[in-house]
Amino acid sequence: MDRSDRGLSRRGFVKSAVAVGGAAGLAACLQREEAEDVPQAVRSPDELPTRQHAWNEFLATDDHGNDVPPRHHLLLALEYVGDGPADVADERDQLEAAFRTLERAYKRGNEGLAFTVGYGPAYFDRFEADLEGVELPAPEPLTELEDPTLDEYDALLHLASDYGHVTLSAEEALKGELEELNGLEVEGTFEGIFEVAERRTGFIGRGLPAEKQSGVAGIPDGEPVPEDAPMFMGFKSGFRRTQASEDRVTIDEGPFAGGTTIHLSKLHLHLQQWYDQDSREQRVAKMFSPAHADEGVVEGAGHNLGDSSRVAEVAGAADEAARRQGTVGHAQKTARAREDGEPIVLRRDFDSTDDDRASLHFLSLQRSIDDFVTTRTAMTGGDLTEGSVGRRTNNGILQYLTVVNRANYLVPPRERRSLPEPTATSE
Repeated sequence: MDRSDRGLSRRGFVKSAVAVGGAAGLAACLQREEAEDVPQAVRSPDELPTRQHAWNEFLATDDHGNDVPPRHHLLLALEYVGDGPADVADERDQLEAAFRTLERAYKRGNEGLAFTVGYGPAYFDRFEADLEGVELPAPEPLTELEDPTLDEYDALLHLASDYGHVTLSAEEALKGELEELNGLEVEGTFEGIFEVAERRTGFIGRGLPAEKQSGVAGIPDGEPVPEDAPMFMGFKSGFRRTQASEDRVTIDEGPFAGGTTIHLSKLHLHLQQWYDQDSREQRVAKMFSPAHADEGVVEGAGHNLGDSSRVAEVAGAADEAARRQGTVGHAQKTARAREDGEPIVLRRDFDSTDDDRASLHFLSLQRSIDDFVTTRTAMTGGDLTEGSVGRRTNNGILQYLTVVNRANYLVPPRERRSLPEPTATSE
């Protein structure tokens, strides 16, 4: 897909419209994106993978084989409207019809729509039976330095597309506000089942952060975010060789085999020092590793690195970097959380200007929430904070982030995604 004709001013407008949402936001998006022909599905829903999170084969790729995430993202936090367990067959049929409408209306992937629905501990607490085959703990603070709001929503719907009007149209259809979706009749909605308790929006991709940086809290004046940066901190992420495979993050046994788990954090970014005081070399050292800075490995936002950030090569030197250089890299620390040399989480995070402040919605997929905790512990680097590296200062990018929310969700396989019961035998 050729994206060269997408003017930055239009991209910024569409991002703002997605954040506004509702009929007004959708109308604004359609006005700006009316020339875009969004294809309907090329496969029937029955032909799609059983794994909801199987996006990669449908995503665009860059010249290095890295998956290119959709540019616009919408997170809908959902509350079940019933008092007790969700155990009405008609509700399941209605909800499944809604999801299958989305799958028929849009081709899966960047140029259409990708989505997943997950369920939180609060949803499964409605049932007498315990959740079978999966540990889904309630979210909790992961360091003594954070005090986040711990989300207790029943469910989370993640919608993603290169086109803002697609995510908004899907939202409006699910809420019962549209009769047709991309030329197809809407056959199911959330009405009487879910209410949208909170919506969060975001974006990722070259040019979008630079376009949206002006006047945003957390980013200094002067528009310092580079034009080629896909994220506010100025560097590329999501290299193919630093991401877990979809196979690695898939639950492989039990009634939820073929599913995965989501950890979702909302982080506020504080980039005044990052851009106004830290040098380019310091930013590279803190984001990747001191060796990356010393050797001049990273050009611009890091697109030159190909399919790997090369942090696995220096992960074992994290302790030495902390002791001798007084700085350790974020990616360098995180790369220590691997099994047989491979990452254990798959990141699908994106930036945001919700509430007019620079934020990051950190969304990761993993076989178990324990895998995320292991990775976050490595990123925190508590074992490296003795000596010259402070608990937060020069310890990767910790000092530039505040954790605002945390949440955990179970993403069932597609055949169980509509109001799942906690055990195989209870259905």
